[in-house]
Amino acid sequence: MKGLRSTSVDDVASSNERHQLHIPEQTTHAKSEQDKDAYTPYQGEQPKEALSDIFIPQVLSHNPWSIENISLSSSEYEDSLWVPQTDTVSFRPLCFCVSGGYYVNLLRVRGSGLLSRHRHPGPVHGHVLKGKWKYLEHDWVAEAGSYVFEPPGEIHTLVVPEGVDEMITLFHVTGALLYCDPDGKVTGAEDVFTKLELAKKHYKDIGLGEDFVQQFVR
Repeated sequence: MKGLRSTSVDDVASSNERHQLHIPEQTTHAKSEQDKDAYTPYQGEQPKEALSDIFIPQVLSHNPWSIENISLSSSEYEDSLWVPQTDTVSFRPLCFCVSGGYYVNLLRVRGSGLLSRHRHPGPVHGHVLKGKWKYLEHDWVAEAGSYVFEPPGEIHTLVVPEGVDEMITLFHVTGALLYCDPDGKVTGAEDVFTKLELAKKHYKDIGLGEDFVQQFVR
């Protein structure tokens, strides 16, 4: 069509050059100094009362500790870190916060079936890493990748469906877990301290020693 012509890459580049904003040298220098400052680690002292971090790499498949005088293969050692509660249920501790009254652990259930009916006085956060599970009181199914918030006070019954060989979920539990009968009467309880004692006994029994658990205690 008359009056129209194609625009080349050179035309665009030339136009951009004509309209490009000029950034003063001191502004560029100030920006680089700002970036440098942003990436500078904190130079002051941390609070003296602050506890140390807990860092556990690859909690599902990695052996992050070097333990002397323990003759176990890598897979045997990794499996030994799980604390058995029943023949099919075990947990792997990540944090026992005795000062805050909560614990964070991986819960593992091998095989399908009923786990427990319970309630929590405090909030619970869960992230399903493997398999799936559900509560009889709800329609949803928590599959791998799901996040679950359990409100304080709710009574629910955890079931691993048929066909699930292994379920692993990361749970952050504040306060106690209260086992209940169908009418809500409390029949048992566990908390950060009972879980801690179970872990101590287990690690002592397999030769790692009670103190092995201290790396998880805050």
